[in-house]
Amino acid sequence: MRAITIAYMLLAIAVTPSNAQTLTIAFNQDIRSSDPGVNRDGNTDAVILHVVEGLFAYGADGEIGPLLAKSVQASSDGKTYEFTLRQGVKFHNGEEMTSADVLWSWNRYMDPHTGWRCKAFFDGHDGTKVVSATAPSPDKFVMTLAEPAASFLGTLALPDCGETAVISRASLKSNGDWDKPIGTGPFKFGDWKRGQSVTLTAFADYVSPPGESWNGYLGLKKPLVPTLRFLAVPDGATVAAGLRSGEIDVASVPEALVEELRGDPNLMVEIGTEPVRHGFILQTRNPLLKNVKLRQALAAAIDYKSLVEEITNGLGHANNSPVYQTSRYYGPVEKQGFAYDPAQARRLLQEAGYKGEPLVILTNKRDSMPNYSAAVFAQQMWQAVGLNVQINVLDWATQLDRYNTGNYMIETFSYSSRFDPALGLEQIVGPKDTQPRKVWENPRAIALTTKAMQTTDPRARQEIFDAAHKLILEDVPMIFTHNAVSAVAHNKRVVGVRPWASPTFWGVGKP
Repeated sequence: MRAITIAYMLLAIAVTPSNAQTLTIAFNQDIRSSDPGVNRDGNTDAVILHVVEGLFAYGADGEIGPLLAKSVQASSDGKTYEFTLRQGVKFHNGEEMTSADVLWSWNRYMDPHTGWRCKAFFDGHDGTKVVSATAPSPDKFVMTLAEPAASFLGTLALPDCGETAVISRASLKSNGDWDKPIGTGPFKFGDWKRGQSVTLTAFADYVSPPGESWNGYLGLKKPLVPTLRFLAVPDGATVAAGLRSGEIDVASVPEALVEELRGDPNLMVEIGTEPVRHGFILQTRNPLLKNVKLRQALAAAIDYKSLVEEITNGLGHANNSPVYQTSRYYGPVEKQGFAYDPAQARRLLQEAGYKGEPLVILTNKRDSMPNYSAAVFAQQMWQAVGLNVQINVLDWATQLDRYNTGNYMIETFSYSSRFDPALGLEQIVGPKDTQPRKVWENPRAIALTTKAMQTTDPRARQEIFDAAHKLILEDVPMIFTHNAVSAVAHNKRVVGVRPWASPTFWGVGKP
């Protein structure tokens, strides 16, 4: 019945007279909310960041740059940041943005009632503490930190924080409840038919940041179509049918469909690599897994090349580093991963005193993630060296809860994009007594992560990331297998499609 409903929805779109002026994009599920960084997931971020913008954002190379800010000046002690705002930037309701709007937005995010997922990153609970924020003049916004933090701007710019977007007060209803985002982005938030579709319309008065070409969330952000329509289509076969018929213009597709869709003369498939990191996390406080030799045996027993080729249909490449493959910091050291050596794995199990005790992998069967397939292939490889490994399939919400409380032995897990490797380390490193979700509490790892968060010099940062990678191979708190493959299929009449960490549809058109 669900497939029939979606088919009728696609047919309705196909016969709409304005379809030629609409770019129709298929996502695997609906957005969760329209409030930036609140009740969000990857699809939500992708849609909302067409509507809202922050002071700083990430470019295509993973480096940050000013977006709504024209520039920033840091004090000599590294604690105070003075942002100078771009002039002439308007909200979608026609009002001009000033520092008063930046301050109002910031105060709303830091209000516990908002439920902003990134509040802990700035109130001292999980990183930086912002002690004051002021708007001394219409084009100046000033933030003061308790301690210097080199990663401060990068954290502000995180997509899953909604870029700490500046929004208009008119985004709220008269009673203070959330209504819809009124931002400064290239598209305005239009009609949201929950469970079905979200429509965005081009903002005629949009003022693009400087740049002559696309550059991630920076650079030229000119809308080329009047309307974007994001469809929630969870069934891969329905997406493929919609692409072939022309009812869907663009869609991320599973690796298994790439070869088939490439055979259609009317379609193209673009392949890229995302900063998302897939792999296995190990509970180092578990009575069995606290033995480093057992963890090293788990790492040595996996044939990474074969596992990744099977999971990605030959499109992905193994990467055991917390630094993603397209990062400027992915160098010769990061390319040296775990060695596949079953004989060594057996020796390490003997040395660990392993006697066949069961190890349990928690996983889930989300279509958008390779977690279950990874668990099955790894189980076979681990069993081949004498490990007693069992798989426990949970729904994603339950597995995530087990992760957040540290209640697991092994989990297949996928970490969301972190363009800055320092923030990628911060996702996994920290004391478990106060943050049970953290995976790696080695004091050396914590020290390296702290140093990375405070260092700006690229050479010094490279040394830190090299050291962290070497330590992971030695300590094995987790086993990263590969970065996510981005496979984006589109009709050949659509131009400007680029696979990236998050789908962007400014600069995409149907000439």
